[in-house]
Amino acid sequence: MSTICLYGSASGRIDPAHVELAARVGTAIGRRGHDLVYGGGGTSVMGAAEAAARAAGARTTGIIPQALMDVEQPPEGITELVVTTDMRRRKAEMDARSDAFIVLPGGLGTLEELFEIWVARTIGLHTKPMAVLDSKGHYAGLRTWLEELVAGGFARPVVWEVVRWTDDPDEALDFLETAPRSRMVMPSSEAVGKFADWPQEEG
Repeated sequence: MSTICLYGSASGRIDPAHVELAARVGTAIGRRGHDLVYGGGGTSVMGAAEAAARAAGARTTGIIPQALMDVEQPPEGITELVVTTDMRRRKAEMDARSDAFIVLPGGLGTLEELFEIWVARTIGLHTKPMAVLDSKGHYAGLRTWLEELVAGGFARPVVWEVVRWTDDPDEALDFLETAPRSRMVMPSSEAVGKFADWPQEEG
């Protein structure tokens, strides 16, 4: 059994299909014998995932900063609620308590969480697998932009090896359960190159 960290929206203004997806993911997490760590909210994607996971037998842990207690409204019945002093502490607690990460549709906060954990994975700071559920093409534009970053040399192709990008919850969870946990190694010369190797302007 693993503890899966879930990132996703707390907004009540999004397409209900995203909330329905979150409930499916939460149910699958519980039925597969995993526990859930998430941002502690009781609304939208976060709330639906927590309620479904708990109903399916998962232990659910919410990590929420004090400033968002009234905004994101933690659910009654959650197994454990941890209140932190700020957002950075929230993310650190979520990361520390998790064995894998799954990203559902979300906004700026979800993107921040995705990129922070993804960058840490690609530079070898952790070995936990990640999956992005791209429901209804929510992240399609982001993926196109990221592919352009790789094509332009701003990111390494290896970034795609550590994350499964899918619209199928079962495929995402299969990946989290079976993905290799080898640590990525990035030589400093590959990261930045040597100044002497950079093209120089003539004249």
